[in-house]
Amino acid sequence: MPLPRKAAMAVLAAGTLTAAGVLFATQSDAATAAASCGTFYDDFSYNSRTDAAFTGNGWVARSESGGPGVSGASWSADNITFPTVDGQKVAQLTSSTDGSSSGTVQSELRTAQLRFQDGTYASRIKFQDTPASGSDGDHINETYFVIGPPQRYNYDPQYSELDFSEYLPNGGWGAAGPIDYETSWNGYQEDPWDPRNAHSSQNQSLDGWHNLVSQVGGGHVKYYIDGTLVGDHTVDDQTHSLPVYPRVPMTLSYNLWFIDTAGHTSGTSTYKESVDWTYYAKNATLSPDQAVAQATAVRGSGASHQDTLDSTTCSTTPPTTPPTTRPTSPPTTAPTTAPTTAPPTGPANCANAPAWNWSTVYLAGQTATHNGHLWQANWWTQGSEPGLTAQWKDLGRC
Repeated sequence: MPLPRKAAMAVLAAGTLTAAGVLFATQSDAATAAASCGTFYDDFSYNSRTDAAFTGNGWVARSESGGPGVSGASWSADNITFPTVDGQKVAQLTSSTDGSSSGTVQSELRTAQLRFQDGTYASRIKFQDTPASGSDGDHINETYFVIGPPQRYNYDPQYSELDFSEYLPNGGWGAAGPIDYETSWNGYQEDPWDPRNAHSSQNQSLDGWHNLVSQVGGGHVKYYIDGTLVGDHTVDDQTHSLPVYPRVPMTLSYNLWFIDTAGHTSGTSTYKESVDWTYYAKNATLSPDQAVAQATAVRGSGASHQDTLDSTTCSTTPPTTPPTTRPTSPPTTAPTTAPTTAPPTGPANCANAPAWNWSTVYLAGQTATHNGHLWQANWWTQGSEPGLTAQWKDLGRC
């Protein structure tokens, strides 16, 4: 059974209903619906993770310690590269292990802001069943997902996470591989472990390129692999009453990590995951064919990146009531736009402030230093980098 990030069968026809009940009769209709609420597309045509366009387009290569994965393992931003694979430039994640905690290096690529919720997600990903080098058998997890802020407490009604794919070529979590999981979350209790989620799985190899599409609308989360429906989630598998539909905006992420080191045999083993492109149509329900066609059309226009999520007037109202009883206390969503006030010009007193850490929980008013500045948390926050979101106030240069 997959863990949340903090812990460690039919083809759909070309026409499909939107969340508002509008039938897309043609590809042009789908394009119009997607454009009305905004889209996000990237084909990762960057030179390196230090490319100004990479960060300018809202991406982060993780370097912070913490979960998921092997305790004590590190995350290397340098393990996010942009080589040419099978004739196309891609974002490539590379992770390796020698069987020890200190010798395990993992990788993660994610957006910096919480901007993704209802709509259609699509990505073309190359999974690999065998390591690029070294001995095989490690419990490696090749992923694509969206995730909101970490839980504030057990069974947090705001917790939102959709694992579009957790591909385990060598198995893991007690299951034999290869196996792929799709998991939709409501929340969980960490100790003793008690999840509130819905999941689907396929015991088959996904070695090679695949188009993954997920529709989030009308209280349903539907998962497709190469146009075939493999999961339709509404409520959790445990109580059969809690909605697994996302309740707050999330970040878009890919990571490559080791569940444990139990499967390692000898030497250093290196694994790779490649992402050709990623696409998201806000508040629009597109069929798999339509989503892939839209991404292809953007690439065909010559654009390597497109982001209209904040510059369009949405004409489609997403559903507010999933088909089940929702929590009695409605969630509140922190703003995701950057502060409008300019940072102070004078030097800040950074002497008593600790360095910002990805895994640390900060409460409103607490301070931390990052990139030579002193930052103050505007509200409860964890895993949100100062300078990239409105969760932090810039108090000035140290």
